[in-house]
Formats: sequence, structure tokens, C-alpha cells
Amino acid sequence: MLNPKLKLNPKIFNPDCEQVSIRKGFGQGLTLSGEMNKNVVGLCGDLVESTQMNMFVEKFSERFIEVGVAEQNLVTIASGMSAMGKIPFCASYAMFSPGRNWEQIRTTIAYNDRPVKIVGSHAGISVGSDGGTHQALEDIALMRVMPNMEVISPCDAIEAKKATLALAKSGKPGYLRLAREKTPVVTTEETSFNIGKAEIYWLPDVGMAQVGIIVTGGLMHRALLAAKELEGESPLGIKTKVMNLSTIKPIDANAIIALAKETKRIVTVEDHQVMGGMGSAVAEVLAQNYPVPMEFVGVQDRFGQSGTPDELIEHYGMGKDSIKKAVKKVLKRKS
Repeated sequence: MLNPKLKLNPKIFNPDCEQVSIRKGFGQGLTLSGEMNKNVVGLCGDLVESTQMNMFVEKFSERFIEVGVAEQNLVTIASGMSAMGKIPFCASYAMFSPGRNWEQIRTTIAYNDRPVKIVGSHAGISVGSDGGTHQALEDIALMRVMPNMEVISPCDAIEAKKATLALAKSGKPGYLRLAREKTPVVTTEETSFNIGKAEIYWLPDVGMAQVGIIVTGGLMHRALLAAKELEGESPLGIKTKVMNLSTIKPIDANAIIALAKETKRIVTVEDHQVMGGMGSAVAEVLAQNYPVPMEFVGVQDRFGQSGTPDELIEHYGMGKDSIKKAVKKVLKRKS
């Protein structure tokens, strides 16, 4: 069942569940942050509408800089502005930022612990027809390895808005990962969000969970569908807990360890390479504290290609049925 304490969207499993682009939540959150703090500024790499930064620009044009197609300059200017007391959000496609300007982010932002927020939109395989060159499948790995950097991958538009508001107040460098396509709205305005805090979105009606499913980003809805179907399978069903790990760094090690101790088996789910991504971060925590059998749902050391988002999610083994298959596979392994 859905965790009643978190006040999740009651229409999650309905055919008419609202779908909104995660990046739209960023635009809304940035505009609200600008209303709350005059030091919040925006910079973009010629992708204002695509990243949904246009909402901020329309209201605070005097606090916006269009840098153009110059991603290294984008983050370096932002670093300088942060040194003068501003809170810059710099947005582009994830394939370009952090994909093209990683060294500048490392040296001018993370190394100096500047509170610049790098917003990588159009991340993951679900970018679809843009093809493999534009599908950022390595960005979590790039950013989580960087000292001082907070890394957040929201599960829906509402959480993206909350994450943007939280990043504006964090005082740390941050990376916000956004998907392009519309995804089902899983949370509500009342659902809690805090940087560094994982939450259990699905839990058994009765009894103990047999597998813990840890998810980051826009695949959360598919994971919840998988959990619901697994519990309904005959004869007894498979009981799971589904964790939303939207903050990949700082990681909620205590919550991950507690889930592993209860279930003795973990499946991670992400629209990213399995190497170096969220699943690797979870494995690092468990290897040091409570090793258990694991399965990793994500892209398996491959580049993307053109196709519809749904086609690609299925082709690369990240759909609902693939999640169910991973759960059943990990159950067969000895703990």
C-alpha cells in the first residue's frame, strides 16, 4: 500500500493520473525562490524554454543572464557571481552541463565550495528521439564523485519544485537532475522532502517486506506499479518496500541500511548507467555496513539511441516488468 504518512497522490494507480514534466517543477521552484530571495539569479545556455527557466526570466529578467552556447563560461560566470553573494542557478541539457564543463564545475565551484546550482535537464534515456548523443546516462556518476556537491534526482514535478527551493537555501554546490518527458505525479504538496532524507513510498499491507526497491528519478511510478502487481500475484504475492532516494548525495545511509536489514535483498532502479550511478552509491553503503544480494535496474554499459521514451525504457530493461523480473531474481539468491 502507499505510505499513508506521506500523503502521496491518491490517483497514482488511476488511468487519469496527472502527468507533468519534472523540469516544469524546477521552473516553478526557481520562480518561487526568486520571490523569496533577491540574491537568486538565473543563467542559461540558450535553452530557456527547454529547461523551463523562462518562468523565472519572465518575472525577474534583470536577474537573468543568457550566456549562450558556452557551457564552460556558464558555470564560471556563476561561480564568480556566487563569490559576490548571489545564489546562481545555471541550466542546460545534462549532456552539456555537466557533460561538457565538468572541469570548470570542479575547479571554480566545488573546489571553492561555492553555492552554485547546476541544473541538468533532459537527462536519461527518456529524452527519446534526440538519440544517444543527447541522452545523459553518466551525469550522476560525474557529479556524485565531486567533493562538496549535493546531487538530487526528483521523482516528479512537485518534488522538483521542492528540491529547487531547498537547494536555494542549502549554501552548498548542487546538481539537480531533470527529465524532459511528462511523468505521473506521485507526490503532493503535503509530501515531505528534505535534502539527504529518503522516504518509503510503498510498504506491505501486513507482514514484512521481502525485497527493498530503491528508486531515483522519473522511474518511480513504474516501480510503484511493479510493487503493486507483485503483491497481487498468486498465491501469496511478493511483499516489497519502495524507497524514494531522490537525494543521491548526501546519501541517507541509515535508511538504506535499515531497509536492507529488514528485507535482506535490494533492487535499485534508475534511468542511468548502472555503473557509477545511484545503485553503485547504495552498493557502497551496504558493502561497508550490511552486505546483501542486489540487482541493478538501469542501462547496462551501453549508449542510447533514438526512439520514443516508452520504447527506450522497455528496450533497455527499465520498465515495470523488468523491475518485477529483478525482484524475482534477487529473491532466488541466498542472503
